[in-house]
Amino acid sequence: MSNSPTKVSNRERKKIEKRQRILDAAIKVIAKNGFQGTTVAEVAAEAQVADGTIYLYFQNKDDLLITIFEETMDRFIAQGLEVIANMPTPLDKLKSIVDLHLTSLGSNEDLAAVFQIELRHSIHTMKQFSQTKLRDYFQIIESTIEDAQKAGQIRADLDAWTAVKVVFGALDEMATNWVLRKKDYALKDMAQPTMHILFHGLGA
Repeated sequence: MSNSPTKVSNRERKKIEKRQRILDAAIKVIAKNGFQGTTVAEVAAEAQVADGTIYLYFQNKDDLLITIFEETMDRFIAQGLEVIANMPTPLDKLKSIVDLHLTSLGSNEDLAAVFQIELRHSIHTMKQFSQTKLRDYFQIIESTIEDAQKAGQIRADLDAWTAVKVVFGALDEMATNWVLRKKDYALKDMAQPTMHILFHGLGA
């Protein structure tokens, strides 16, 4: 007897849930042990699956790490587009991107640790990542900056692509400092002071 659509749907749902459980486990274990110090067996144990199950969803440990980065950026991009669609001006959109970036990373410390620290340990992974998802993210920021320039909200003489690197660099540094912090504070609370410096400069 053939499977009903409901049974197929349930099977697919369980596969999706198991895959996400493995990713969540990988984030937790890598944040604790570092990428080089993490084994597939440790990820499997945290996810409560057999070691071999990992390889049904991911090629190897590197594939796990790349998937974490790619899916995190997919979420950033999707959430960012959704949020800025409702903002009245280009500058409001840019401010929302800053706020969302820091709020999103600050809501999951393990993910922030993996995203901010472990990516830097592999030049190959960083180059691959920079050429795909990160560039897509940069293009959204660049387009928003260019719209703000056309609206007279940001100086027209600024190079938009350089401005993108400055904005992202500030957010990246804030997130890394938060991961390595000695004093406890919420990353999202750094959004307003970061925006103030970015959009008003250092002049007296």
